[in-house]
Amino acid sequence: MARAPAGQVPVVVMGLGFIGQEIARAAAGSAEVDLVGAVDLNPALVGRGLADVLGIPGVSGTVSADLASAVGRRKGVVLLHATGSRLPQVAEQLLEAVRAGLSVVSTCEELAFPYLKHPELAAKLDRAAQKAGVALLGTGVNPGFVLDRLVAVAGQVCGPVRHVSATRVVDARSRREGLQRKVGAGLTEAEFLDLVDSEKIGHVGLVESAALCAAGLGLDVDDFEEEIAPVIAEEDIPGAAFPVPAGRVAGISQTVVGTDDGQERIRLELTIAVGADRPGDRVVIDADPKVDLEIRGGVAGDRATANLVVNAAPRLTAAESGLLTVLDLPAGR
Repeated sequence: MARAPAGQVPVVVMGLGFIGQEIARAAAGSAEVDLVGAVDLNPALVGRGLADVLGIPGVSGTVSADLASAVGRRKGVVLLHATGSRLPQVAEQLLEAVRAGLSVVSTCEELAFPYLKHPELAAKLDRAAQKAGVALLGTGVNPGFVLDRLVAVAGQVCGPVRHVSATRVVDARSRREGLQRKVGAGLTEAEFLDLVDSEKIGHVGLVESAALCAAGLGLDVDDFEEEIAPVIAEEDIPGAAFPVPAGRVAGISQTVVGTDDGQERIRLELTIAVGADRPGDRVVIDADPKVDLEIRGGVAGDRATANLVVNAAPRLTAAESGLLTVLDLPAGR
């Protein structure tokens, strides 16, 4: 077991896109971690001070082009990783970090529960982390909290669970333009479906959340089925980063159903759309007692993800080594 260092945990952020910068700002404001540097391949950022990049006076550290330069001779560094959603695309970055002796908290959605789609890669990452004596974790607001860890915690008050449904509705007008584009807002239905077929659109991580639900609630699930459909604007929708005309795609509706011997045990539904009605998060667990939990308005995605990543860093320094899931973290801060 790794030992938690005294004082603040030094952290380095890899990837200074929108979410990476949110993570860096959350780290700069945390009393538990010390932001010491960042890594990004963008030549326009390399060499600049983090105070300048983040717009926060007094923040030390600079942006480096590689991990070794950012870490230097520091010990006990945790890497806060935010460069991609698909595990095969970021696996070498993760392996480089753990082989250098760094624990890693990543926003990579497929890392939240990689055993479903990438079992061999998951085993490789686990072996590397155990050999180095560090921990590796994928987390975020979804997957990582609302539709999985929160469900598992709520289920602790229940007897045997018969069925669980969890829904998350996000009005994309409250989110950045990049996310609105990511869920297909403004496209024709044909354009949307073509991008779904080529796996260029859709939320990554909903199946992983369903698998975490099954593990956290002790449910036997032998199959997962996922469906993605467009949300079509019934009228012109103004007020977003760009208008969405009636008849065009306003966003995405995505569902994962987990079954055991053909019987539905888990249903997760995610809607992210410009102008989505009644945004919020809801968890309903059919058990004794029944749990019906609602978060009005929903958990704010970008800021929550940044805080989840930063808050996980000190917990990893005291965790068992290897590839972990959010279910392995302590429930409180």
